[in-house]
Amino acid sequence: MKLLHHAHLVTMDEKSGGYGLIEQGAAVIGDDRIIWVGAEADLPAEYTGATREDLGGRLVTPGLIDCHTHIVFGGDRAREFEMRLEGASYEEIARAGGGILSSVRATREADEEALLASALPRVDTLLAEGVTTLEIKSGYGLDVDGELKMLRVARRIGQMRKVTVRTTWLAAHALPPEYKDDRQGYIRDVVIAGMERGHAEGLIDAVDGFCEGIAFSREEMAGIFDHAVRLGLPVKLHAEQLSDLGGAAMAAQHGALSADHLEYLGQDGIKAMAASGTVAVLLPGAFYTLRETQYPPMQGLRDAGVPIALATDCNPGTSLLTSLLLTMNMGATLFRMTPAECLAGVTRHAAQALGLEDRGRLAAGMRADLAVWDIRHPAELTYRIGFNPLHARIVGGELV
Repeated sequence: MKLLHHAHLVTMDEKSGGYGLIEQGAAVIGDDRIIWVGAEADLPAEYTGATREDLGGRLVTPGLIDCHTHIVFGGDRAREFEMRLEGASYEEIARAGGGILSSVRATREADEEALLASALPRVDTLLAEGVTTLEIKSGYGLDVDGELKMLRVARRIGQMRKVTVRTTWLAAHALPPEYKDDRQGYIRDVVIAGMERGHAEGLIDAVDGFCEGIAFSREEMAGIFDHAVRLGLPVKLHAEQLSDLGGAAMAAQHGALSADHLEYLGQDGIKAMAASGTVAVLLPGAFYTLRETQYPPMQGLRDAGVPIALATDCNPGTSLLTSLLLTMNMGATLFRMTPAECLAGVTRHAAQALGLEDRGRLAAGMRADLAVWDIRHPAELTYRIGFNPLHARIVGGELV
């Protein structure tokens, strides 16, 4: 049993309406769980004999959670970045065989070792900023073997690093060239068949898809989600990024953990998400990279009580972002989120977006994933740009 003391604790207690800050706080950790949290002056006598660790007045938050990444991929798309700056749109690049499909070619050519070697530096950068839980999607194989290869690499990352990795099946990301005239064949042969195989192999924690004019329709995604639900797999959806196809409402009707992007989300989608408890995951990195002008309906989401999370969306084409701290700053500066909303978005609400009820807050019974910072006020995590004040991570009760 370990006593962390002389610290300022950011509990992210939902009832507080903000940070849930405890000045001069302490936390008792046993194995991988938090046993007690509170003011140091209120420490129960039964814990006074625990091994003490003086945190020197530092700030302690829940470990950060990046709940939407595509961090395993082959190749790069730097030339497409140039093309966008020269005037080409995301849709024009995709229809010309670029976009996701260029990453598919490179990912198919790479073996597991190459994908792992390229992904680990990106992962390590996130961990160095206090990330303790990370979601990783497939979506650049677009055939069964390629998609499963990506998820095996994701599982290996979780074994090689002190981080919880949640894997997401995203075969419904784009249509590969070999199925350009057989959409239903692709859904049957790759999306559904691969989902069944990956589920049987224990590689899939959730199922995702890209519901957009350049990807899959609402009706196609509904059929895929029906199958996922029959397998007992939770669902989530890339929705309303470029247009409002009603994907978020459909996902909510399937009890989706989250709907992500949401720049074009309408009132019907907001109502459906509020009713189902579906988390809105906002991705300011993609918004910034694509130089979008359509903002997510922030006030509508707030008014409806929809939980709002933030994530890097780390991917090779539209958000090659490996800083969750910068993501928080973008959430504030681009989307006008408050610093407290931003921190909730990468802790408590990000945990909800992954269906993880045992993290994202500092409270008795929660997993002992913590980040210790060389700052005095939690707003500094959102306020700073390009500066990392992390002192240490505590993952499953172990100091890293």
